[in-house]
Amino acid sequence: MEKDRIILSLLREDARISLTKMSRKTKIPVSTLYERIRKSKYIKKHTSLLDFERLGYGARAKVLFKVDRKDREALREFLCKCQFINELIRVNNGYDFLVEFVFEQMRGLENYLEILEKRFNIKDNKVFYIVDELKRENFLSNHNVEKMGKPFK
Repeated sequence: MEKDRIILSLLREDARISLTKMSRKTKIPVSTLYERIRKSKYIKKHTSLLDFERLGYGARAKVLFKVDRKDREALREFLCKCQFINELIRVNNGYDFLVEFVFEQMRGLENYLEILEKRFNIKDNKVFYIVDELKRENFLSNHNVEKMGKPFK
């Protein structure tokens, strides 16, 4: 288990780290690293973190939605197909979904929210415009592993 924590922390810090470099840092043989990563039940998906602003997508917002029960599943299905969504999460405490939208301009986001309100019985929404990302995808990164308790069972 401790080996898995170390491997995951190195991957969280730099997912493109070579197995050779990881082996040097951990003293774990390359073949063992390869097998543990390949068979890992902890890794959901290998992906890249993008700089949306540099890509021309300057309007980002997290939006909480509270929707009428009869429209909840239809809205979920609609949002799952939306190309402007970076993240869709089911939440509680009076709301149903937390959505991160990404658009080139703020007007596009506002227009899309209007479309959703016309199409679905949305009881409430709260929009939080993302001004600056201060920290992202840092949990269990290499420099934090030594400071934390064991999150895996």
